[in-house]
Amino acid sequence: MRKLVILGGGYGGAAIVNELLEKQLPSDITIELIDRMPFQGLKTEYYALAAGTVSDLELRVKFPSDPRVQLTYGEITEIDKEAQLVMLEGQDPISYDWLVIGLGCTDKYHGIEGAEQYSTSIQTFSAARRTYALLNDVKPYGQVSIVGGGLSGVEVASELRESRPDLNIRIIDRGSKVLSSFPGRLQDYVAEWFTEHEVEMWGGVSLSRLEQGILYNSATSSSFHTDVTVWTAGIQPVELVQRIDLPKDSQGRLIINNYHQLPDFTNIYVVGDCAALSLSPSGQAAGAQGKQIAEVLHAIWNDKTPKLGQIKLKGVLGSLGKKSGFGIMGGTPILGRVPRLVKSGILWRSKRHLG
Repeated sequence: MRKLVILGGGYGGAAIVNELLEKQLPSDITIELIDRMPFQGLKTEYYALAAGTVSDLELRVKFPSDPRVQLTYGEITEIDKEAQLVMLEGQDPISYDWLVIGLGCTDKYHGIEGAEQYSTSIQTFSAARRTYALLNDVKPYGQVSIVGGGLSGVEVASELRESRPDLNIRIIDRGSKVLSSFPGRLQDYVAEWFTEHEVEMWGGVSLSRLEQGILYNSATSSSFHTDVTVWTAGIQPVELVQRIDLPKDSQGRLIINNYHQLPDFTNIYVVGDCAALSLSPSGQAAGAQGKQIAEVLHAIWNDKTPKLGQIKLKGVLGSLGKKSGFGIMGGTPILGRVPRLVKSGILWRSKRHLG
């Protein structure tokens, strides 16, 4: 038997498994999916888990139950590319003929002293659970600071506002406005929502240091109090991928060829936040890339030449609580209730593996 091993059951890894199972899998091929959790977590919704507006049960998707797929749970510690082995903590090494690296991302702290120790994260299921406990243990009228005014920061701030109307919430960013990479009309809409819902927006803040309960702004040589600090100010590939000594882009993501393979090890594929794509990291991009990797593998197993088109994404959607949202679809900004309803529909479909 020949074996495909997939590291990580996120949007990319899950898409590969589901796509391959739908096709005619050759009888001599088995799939082994390795993850630390016994389910896929819907990471794009971790902001709601952290804010306490959904239970973690709602954000779990079962892995496929199929005799052609073996599920292995554990912490991946190393990849031996020459020996074609995956090392797991406290378990025997796992051999592979083909490998997919889909281990996702972790927070990027930009060298800011104390940032990792004194802030909390939403990058993993367990981190989002811990953040939920911290945020919802803040005493009435306490202060929450959210570092990073991008999509994740905006969603955490707005969802927490609905969950805890009593809290003082501020969103902090180096730029002058939230969602700096989005069109101005959309930035203004979100800023108006924040103003109306009493979420403070602090632009032009350059954090130099974090301590317990204190943030330091080097731009004004000042400091300010916080009860909990949520970090949403950038991502990078996980530490295991950071250690892989192969060509990477400026963000530390592994360079891949047109078939999503490592050029020096073409039996290894990289999907999602670990891969140097021209697209911004997202669950949608990882899922689309995963489908293409499944196409490539299927072609190789059937002695055919893969033919891939360009990955095209449908757009970007963000929520402002449960009733409002924003997004860009087909290059056009959409605001208000419609994008929120569309996002809810996409979540419903992803829970049922409907794309």
